[in-house]
Amino acid sequence: MSALVDVQDICKVYNPGENEVRALDHVSVQIQEKEFVAIIGQSGSGKSTLMNMLGCLDVPTSGTYMLHGKDVSNMTDDELSDIRNQEIGFIFQGFNLIQNLTALENVELPLIYRGVSKKERMELSKEALKKVGLENRMDHKPSEMSGGQQQRVAIARAIAQAPPIILADEPTGNLDSGSSKEIMGILKELHEEGRTVIIITHDNEIAAQAKRVIKIMDGRIESDTK
Repeated sequence: MSALVDVQDICKVYNPGENEVRALDHVSVQIQEKEFVAIIGQSGSGKSTLMNMLGCLDVPTSGTYMLHGKDVSNMTDDELSDIRNQEIGFIFQGFNLIQNLTALENVELPLIYRGVSKKERMELSKEALKKVGLENRMDHKPSEMSGGQQQRVAIARAIAQAPPIILADEPTGNLDSGSSKEIMGILKELHEEGRTVIIITHDNEIAAQAKRVIKIMDGRIESDTK
């Protein structure tokens, strides 16, 4: 069976020539469906660049990236945008919520872009907020919520249309330990339900909660342990 994520020999080079920076240096990695993976590395290790590749936010300088059997390494911005919409739910460290929208409206927003009907949008969004324990906060705006609650809204937004991949970039980075525990609990539940969860982190404790840990350093994969 072919891997859900199949990265072969990718490089990402900035400023080619004399002062070039190899953010990724011949990286190959495969992630199967329903895996729970942490990609760990310090600042400048290449983990954010790898996340941008896996999330179809950027394309490699060389090498190939097959996602769900499709070669996404040479796609146009519009094609990548379509793939992101269909395949990936993003969770970011900074929550990326729109401040003047309610929790429910924030979760609905990507579904509008995907052309989901109003009735279905409302149902999917309420269901997603219920799943993260925010059924009583649907009409609250981000400023009326704690950091942990805002991150739960962001998770609801990522999972509302049940994308096969959840890509979480430092999902607990701005949270206290109690909220971090809650967020990791939700991500573990999503994995148990059959989602593929990929966490990007610099935190060993967070990484240790995944089933597989890929360590990246100086743009190369240093270790890959299950």
